Amino acid sequence: MSIAVLGSGAFGTALAISMARDGQDITLWARSASQANAMQKDRVNAARLPQADFPASLNVTADLDNLKEQQTLLIAVPMQQLAQFIERNKVHLARKTLVACCKGIDLQSGLSPTQVIRAILPERRTAVLTGPSFAHDIAAGLPTALTLACEDGHLGRMLQTTLNTSNIRLYRSTDVTGAELGGALKNVIAIACGAAIGAGLGESARAALITRGYAEMRRMADVLGAQSETLAGLSGFGDLALTCASEGSRNFRFGLSLGRSEPFDANITVEGAATARACHEKAKELEVDMPITAAVTAMIDQTLTLKQAMDSLLARPLKEETC
Repeated sequence: MSIAVLGSGAFGTALAISMARDGQDITLWARSASQANAMQKDRVNAARLPQADFPASLNVTADLDNLKEQQTLLIAVPMQQLAQFIERNKVHLARKTLVACCKGIDLQSGLSPTQVIRAILPERRTAVLTGPSFAHDIAAGLPTALTLACEDGHLGRMLQTTLNTSNIRLYRSTDVTGAELGGALKNVIAIACGAAIGAGLGESARAALITRGYAEMRRMADVLGAQSETLAGLSGFGDLALTCASEGSRNFRFGLSLGRSEPFDANITVEGAATARACHEKAKELEVDMPITAAVTAMIDQTLTLKQAMDSLLARPLKEETC
């Protein structure tokens, strides 16, 4: 099965490196022709993963016409750009198997990655690749476990075999809803944890936010028909644990900047910011209690300070601990 990765950010590049390292012929698509030419010549993505050399079997292009032979396309563009990307390039994506490798909820439509794809290309076979991973770990060949979720069990097994690499172990699921929600919502909780640590509120506060944030994730997932086992797995709790505990997470670092009242680099994609707003609206629509998500949204929109947000959480009525 011939493979291309669309999107030369850190994660897309890391996936391409990992698969090409095993000897597969992999094509990496970059939006910028100058960037693609530089990567093809220098054999490195100097802007995103400067320490990770490209294997010989990895080729880079900026021309989607060069992907006619590739049947499986891993789409690793930012979530808030996904709909526009699919719409603009749907001729090139026709008759392909599309694997979404982005995490989040589209702010305009409220749709998940595979829902965005199917809304524009309803006949396409889709899957999602998600779970606890940092691009620099994958590119370095360090062991990583991810979830590959696909409603079509036969296609899921085929993709699992094809996309598994020497350092990426794939676990298969048919619960696409649960896998996508876990990957999206954990970013919101990571922002909250970063804000708490940035403000000096301590590790106990972070532990409380992770635990109660996980309860929020499960409440939303239950309402939307996801399986609780999925949220307890790699794409839910696993990704939550990684993202909330490391400055390798852009969402956590963004939260740190909120907690420290420091500016944050606007060129860095923070999927959790848009996802917080989208999830907050969906929670209100579905009447799902998600106070941490509401607090993060308010901090991002600057309608609450961090102190006011924490005070509002601590002032909530006392209750029995349930999910």
